Amino acid sequence: MSNSRFKAVETAFARTPVTAEPPAAATSEYYGCNVFNRRTMRRYLSADTRRKVYEAIEEGLSLDREVAEHVAAGMKRWAMDMGATHYTHWFQPLTGGTAEKHDSFSEPYGKDESLEQFAGKLLCQQESDASSFPNGGLRNTFEARGYTAWDPSSPAFIIGDTMCIPTVFISYTGEALDYKAPLLKSETAVSKAVEDILGYFGMEGERVVSYLGWEQEFFLVDSALYSQRPDLMMAGRTLVGHNSARNQQLDDHYFGSVPGRVLEFMRDLEFECYKLAIPIKTRHNEVAPNQFEVAPVYEQSNLAIDHNLLLMAVMRRVSTKHGFKVLFHEKPFDGVNGSGKHCTWSIGTESGIALMSPGKTERENLRFLVFMANALKAVYDNNALLKASVLTASNAHRLGANEAPPAIISSFLGTQVTEAFNELLTNDTVRIEGKSEYSLGIPQVPELLLDNTDRNRTSSFAFTGNRFEFRAVGSSANCSSAITVLNTALANQLRMFKAAVDARIAAGSDVTEALLDETREVYLGCRNVCFDGNGYSEEWRCEAKCRGLDCETSPPLAFDACTTERSIRLFAETGVMSEVELRARNEIRWEIYSKKIEIEARVLADLTTNHILPVAVRYQSMLLENVTMIRDLFPEDEYMRMASGKMQVIRSISSHITQSRDAMARMLASCDAAMAMESQRDRAITMHDGVIPLMEDIRSHVDELEMIVDDQMWPLPKYRELLFIR
Repeated sequence: MSNSRFKAVETAFARTPVTAEPPAAATSEYYGCNVFNRRTMRRYLSADTRRKVYEAIEEGLSLDREVAEHVAAGMKRWAMDMGATHYTHWFQPLTGGTAEKHDSFSEPYGKDESLEQFAGKLLCQQESDASSFPNGGLRNTFEARGYTAWDPSSPAFIIGDTMCIPTVFISYTGEALDYKAPLLKSETAVSKAVEDILGYFGMEGERVVSYLGWEQEFFLVDSALYSQRPDLMMAGRTLVGHNSARNQQLDDHYFGSVPGRVLEFMRDLEFECYKLAIPIKTRHNEVAPNQFEVAPVYEQSNLAIDHNLLLMAVMRRVSTKHGFKVLFHEKPFDGVNGSGKHCTWSIGTESGIALMSPGKTERENLRFLVFMANALKAVYDNNALLKASVLTASNAHRLGANEAPPAIISSFLGTQVTEAFNELLTNDTVRIEGKSEYSLGIPQVPELLLDNTDRNRTSSFAFTGNRFEFRAVGSSANCSSAITVLNTALANQLRMFKAAVDARIAAGSDVTEALLDETREVYLGCRNVCFDGNGYSEEWRCEAKCRGLDCETSPPLAFDACTTERSIRLFAETGVMSEVELRARNEIRWEIYSKKIEIEARVLADLTTNHILPVAVRYQSMLLENVTMIRDLFPEDEYMRMASGKMQVIRSISSHITQSRDAMARMLASCDAAMAMESQRDRAITMHDGVIPLMEDIRSHVDELEMIVDDQMWPLPKYRELLFIR
């Protein structure tokens, strides 16, 4: 084992758990203590100011400058009482992460003094450089001005000595340069469309929102080992590495006992999350070694997404304290399960009525089927667009890899919901069975309540009783991309549904009859998206294509779905994004895809050239020297018998070295050719079609060398060392 690798493994195995900071009291006593929430507002804002802030949050009303001044004054007092010295507008640029620029509360006053100031205009709006973030050609380098604008619906919070204010990010000419602005517009669109449908059911005045619950999967790697892997550091995943003899095949890690070091990390993480009002509820081991998951209670989508991005930042910080590096890449290790961010999405009223949940009366069940049918139609009509919203260079490694849903968007409904739709097709009754009881026949074990659907892990958009689980979202992703498309697609479909129902009513049908007839038509028009079978099978891939579902697996080509005439019309008519914004985002998708593949290719070339091949050549030389010594010491026939196996190994090493060098030269030439192309789309396609296959070829040779070269000489921590935390 190389000396540096030996020290890294020794450090990793010798670590002892870092004791998490124990909470001073019950969770309820410090929950949200670092958030400017309603409880905090009662201390720092007047009743009139609070009322206007609540109206802005709940009814979408604008806050005037005078109210903003009062809010800013209260925020500043609170932040300073909490020890904050700076503030920042916290936003979500199209990099996929978050961004912030810290400004001090301190302002010079007179000649030798300063005052702490924070005015309403600083709360509501700040200027940022719009040319240095991905913009898809919307801004030239010399046209730098962009703005961040306060989002009152997501409360400010404190990290360290800085008050963070969630904001949208737009260009000087008004185009969205972030994920939050389109999300908020999609929330407005879907709320209006759903509220219009609720009028048919006598539910006027109900405010509607979309809800989201994410499940964050991730890997933990010891930081000492991480620092010995340039591929993990630069690309977020291992670009070489032979499978360990043991990984997940025994299924013993899933839901197993959480390792002590990891449990201490999770306790510390939960403590920090609760202070920020991130409602973490679940923690457990995932399927692959070193893979884990945390999940929260459901929240309104906008807040849930902010909390997810904040959680990822907190995880990076807390993991360092415990000697870990957290990996959010969808496929950091070959041969074991990748990580997703399952997004369970639904719509409901603020008063607590779940609109995607079966009811107790025929009218409630009709309402359920109306929204279910329209959701399915939205997914069917925008099948390719939904897939494009979750495809990235990293998530492409995971989708379709028999551990996640295939790269085909289909929906699992379960037996009872499917039967309810089939019954609707044949008569006018709407009946859905509720939960049934099931006895295990063991006296001391209580009866189980069975849900009205099973679960299908191979479905990318599965109904789970009162919501849909969109399982195709990647672990490193900003959920906004997927939720914006879902909200927008449903809003548009409900607009068309309402127009059709109103036409039936105008033609003489009563409301119930019109709803039943149009729901039948909608369901008949999208039944092909419903599939309850094995999504991993080859038969399904063939059948999906026959059903008219999008089966494209190349991300650069899949991105085309974002700028079809249908997609442009969808976003324009709902007011979520303009054609200019859509085309700019596609340019960004292609650009980021190309750059990520280029980085991986050049890191792989560096690893192979400077780390792997020199060691392979050195080991080959040792074998050659040994063969020469055998020839000098033994007779010819004995020499041939003793050296034949070694010569075979020497030839194998030579072959792998030669082929990997040849593939490397072609890979780098292909990279250079791609990056010289003017079209971002052409670059991305060349990277996918020309560079990635060569990277896979190089990896196959390097992984074979790993199994040949003496373990003492191998320069990189191996999977068996990376994947098992002690």
